[in-house]
Amino acid sequence: MEQNEMINIVPTNEEEHLLIEDYNMEDNIDFVFVVKKTLNALEKNRVNRQRYLRNLSEKGFRIMKKEDAQNLYFGIQACENIFDKYIHHLNISQRRYDCKMTTVSKSTRVRIINFILSKTRYSTNDGQNEDDLYASNSLQNLLKDGAFQAAFPLHEKDKKEGKLHRDWAKWKYLFEKQPINEISKEICNASGIIMCPLCDQRCRYWRLNETCSYAKVTQLFDHEITVLFAMIMAIWATVFLEIWKRARAKTVCSWELYHWDEDEEDLVLGLIYNPNVPHKEYHHSYKHTTIVMLLACVLLTIIIGIALGIVICRVIVAVLFTKSSSEFLSDHASTAAVMVGALLHFFTILIMTKINRKVAEKLCELERPRTALAKENSFTVKMFTFQFFTMFSSIFYIAFFLGRINGHPKNYVRIAREWRLEECHPSGCMTDLFIQMAVVMILKQILSSCVEYAVPSLKHQWKKCHKKLQKEDVEDGNKDHWVKNYSLNSVDSFSLFNEFLEMAIQYSFTTIFVAAFPLAPLLALVNNLFEIRLDARKMLLLQRRPIPRKAKDIGIWVKILEAVGVLAVIGNGLVISITSDFIPQLVYRYEYGPCAGGQSSVDNCLMGYVNNSLSVFYVKDFENETRLKDNGSESLGFQVNYCRYRDYRTADDYEYSIQFWHIFAARLGFLILFENVVVFIKYITAWFVPDLPTSVTNENLHQTYKRLQNELQMTSREIREKRSLKVWRSQSTSV
Repeated sequence: MEQNEMINIVPTNEEEHLLIEDYNMEDNIDFVFVVKKTLNALEKNRVNRQRYLRNLSEKGFRIMKKEDAQNLYFGIQACENIFDKYIHHLNISQRRYDCKMTTVSKSTRVRIINFILSKTRYSTNDGQNEDDLYASNSLQNLLKDGAFQAAFPLHEKDKKEGKLHRDWAKWKYLFEKQPINEISKEICNASGIIMCPLCDQRCRYWRLNETCSYAKVTQLFDHEITVLFAMIMAIWATVFLEIWKRARAKTVCSWELYHWDEDEEDLVLGLIYNPNVPHKEYHHSYKHTTIVMLLACVLLTIIIGIALGIVICRVIVAVLFTKSSSEFLSDHASTAAVMVGALLHFFTILIMTKINRKVAEKLCELERPRTALAKENSFTVKMFTFQFFTMFSSIFYIAFFLGRINGHPKNYVRIAREWRLEECHPSGCMTDLFIQMAVVMILKQILSSCVEYAVPSLKHQWKKCHKKLQKEDVEDGNKDHWVKNYSLNSVDSFSLFNEFLEMAIQYSFTTIFVAAFPLAPLLALVNNLFEIRLDARKMLLLQRRPIPRKAKDIGIWVKILEAVGVLAVIGNGLVISITSDFIPQLVYRYEYGPCAGGQSSVDNCLMGYVNNSLSVFYVKDFENETRLKDNGSESLGFQVNYCRYRDYRTADDYEYSIQFWHIFAARLGFLILFENVVVFIKYITAWFVPDLPTSVTNENLHQTYKRLQNELQMTSREIREKRSLKVWRSQSTSV
């Protein structure tokens, strides 16, 4: 027979339980502790567990015990006196101007209980530091040692949980709230333009029109509209944050958190737990901060070094593919190398994410933040910085360095004096950047979504199958509810952090390099429509109930998103001015092309642009390392005397031409103009859209007015009563 026991732990050395039948308690259990029967025989764990439960009992907690074939279950219920103290402390606070609290919500109840459970210790050691005592004798330590297998709050069994499942986690609410131009033709028809070999040894001369398809892809998003689109997205980043702040303000007002303060909340919870425990004070150590900064710089240097390693791998892979016996692979060696580099970058992200997390945790331990929120903010800044460098280091190289530091045919820049650095396609490096971002973003979103939902789902199904094989008796409905919650996947403080980090990185992809990858916002939208429902189903059906926390906003993430918005202006300005061909085409159109000076009647002002953007190199000047086996007779049918390469250099000494400096000045001027104009519009937009809606401001004003009016009436009443009392006393004295 299954036994339900209402137990109070008696403070003796023996395990004697005062058994009290109280079936009215079963539906009001707040937390459940689980103990593996196979580990219950360990004397140390049993003693520590009993001491811990005894201390909880002395604080007014009621404990119910259940068991099945494998586990013991201890249901924890807090006394109402704890929540009365919480309400009293906050109501007398000077910060609660608006209204008086009368009840606590289920989430607040769980949060208060979790605070007390985490602070309660199972032994006392005189002379030990208070923080060290909590760390070595806390619930976390019991979980680590195996005295408890799990500790979690229960999901609700009433209609509220069903409403979340009905309105949030259903797929039917998926959509609810929560041109080829003339330049390509010039490349495709350029059969007479012979290009220099892309690598040493077995590479051959090739005709420019062989890359017609590559040029068409580039021209899909490298044109004038890209500039306008990048400006719109940079401004959108500001509009998005401003609208979000307004929505946040409305929610904060409706949840009565407008005057809430984290320090005060922490002090109130501490007083409820133990009125004699002193509060923690703020501290700052320049020594620890310096050490943390130096160690963080070391990891960032390693991440940048890994990015350079990926560059070297791309160079080597390009050479190997060029030597391949496969004609297709040899002809598309450059594109294949870009794909391989993108895949390497993606797998690097998967590995470095785990390393970055461990390092960020250790650095936070060195800082010793005062509160849990301070620790979370510190961890967030470090983790996002590490992840940002991991995600974007290779992308930054492709965007701003690829094809610009490789030298020229007479003096190539080589790795270990052997492998040449990569070159850009004659139509630019935008396609390389597009491929890199597409592979990383698409694979990351698909894999993250699949792993994020599939892993908890598979774990949950495995546990269900294991329970069925055990053929356990589940006649007790309340015990069945406890077991079902225990069979769900555990959650921790990083569960929601991972969601925030994923969204922040996605926000970076959709804003910083959107000029090179215009599909990023669309992919993010589609991903998030499904992500919302997947997260809802995961949190409601596959995971245990998380510990709630009060918050007026998303904390440090707001500043991170604002910083990303600034980087979006800088990044898109650099992509347009440096990576794309927009500025060189503009200079050619008005200075060197057929429409220069506005005197030509030619319809296509960019006619001859590709030929103008290619410099001439005489093959007799090749350096010895090139070692060409074919002078063009085998592959082209004639001997090549000169070839072309993408750059603006003279044909005699191969120095930069005057056109290069004109383009350089135009790039710099556009960058300064673009960033100043967009930043100006961003600030105007932020000023035009206030953070607080007028309705919220008026609501707070109305509540303040009512409070002052009530206090004035109470003060007047007290004055009249004092006067009446004074008159009565004077009359009594005279009598």
